[in-house]
Amino acid sequence: MAGIKRRTSLKDLAQELGVSIATVSRALRSSPEIGKEMQERVKELAKRLNYRPNPFAQSLRKEAPRMIGVVVPNLVTHYYAAVLDGIEDEAGKAGYSVISANTHEDTAAEVRAIDNFISLHVEGIIACLSQNTTDYSHFEEISKMGIPLVFFGRTCLPELFSSVTANGDEAAQQATQHLIDTGSRRIAFIGGPNHLDMVRRRKHGYLEALRENRIPIDRNLVICEKIDYQWALEATTRLLKEQHPDAIVAFNDIITFAAFTAIKEQGLHIPDDVALIGFTDDLHAKYVTPRMSAIEDQSHLIGQTACQLLLKNIGGDSKIYKKIVPQKLVIRDTSSRKK
Repeated sequence: MAGIKRRTSLKDLAQELGVSIATVSRALRSSPEIGKEMQERVKELAKRLNYRPNPFAQSLRKEAPRMIGVVVPNLVTHYYAAVLDGIEDEAGKAGYSVISANTHEDTAAEVRAIDNFISLHVEGIIACLSQNTTDYSHFEEISKMGIPLVFFGRTCLPELFSSVTANGDEAAQQATQHLIDTGSRRIAFIGGPNHLDMVRRRKHGYLEALRENRIPIDRNLVICEKIDYQWALEATTRLLKEQHPDAIVAFNDIITFAAFTAIKEQGLHIPDDVALIGFTDDLHAKYVTPRMSAIEDQSHLIGQTACQLLLKNIGGDSKIYKKIVPQKLVIRDTSSRKK
């Protein structure tokens, strides 16, 4: 069965001609800012590739809506849902509607989402990187076009864009120190891909706690590869069988609950055999047995703050802001082992 051919986009035309998306858009509208020769080249290519403007976007522009696009890696997790809720609350106060795109941790889907938002003429974009994204050229294009963009959580290109992040390094250090204070010495860290700034920050805090307490760093106890439940379940199982950690610091909610399950499946007791602290949300941490010790994000506030920064950019403020929203360490049953 033949696949459905993807609609030719403004980005396709721009790449073919070696110009910016903004130039293509203006040329198709016969803007006087674009020379006649370039206008003709763009229109000829558009006709040859059967480019058709998005009718939905055109109808929206007639009504002149005020729209913000939001790109998230995994909308089904509580963290991203809560961030989006914070963005929507703040955007609504300013008269903006929010359109969200879930990339499912896929870079190609992230690029398509950005492309779609450009076609819809959103006034600004809030984004969190897919775990697979290492080429940031689609975001560099956004900067060249002058479209305001703010990152949250996982960020890149700090010289070009504002960002809202958490103090993951400090929080991870506090969590690791708590595990040391309650008797753990073989503390593992399970994280996502090392190229993500969020992973690097949290791992750094974990390592700093070990260094400050003069506990030798065992690289076999540090596993950073993928944000995926099945991978984390299998990685934790191998770790428990081969390295015998007495505690685990888990990077996020997906990895935390995979580790929680693996420990139980191995017939080990939490926290007596293996203590566990994860970066996760209050909602899920309370309702497992034993109750999860957690490093909790103020995710709704992260969304609000990101939207506030974006609205400043939309309003003409070109300053690049770096905002940090503190996390909170909440000690419950999974790490409350006595010395």
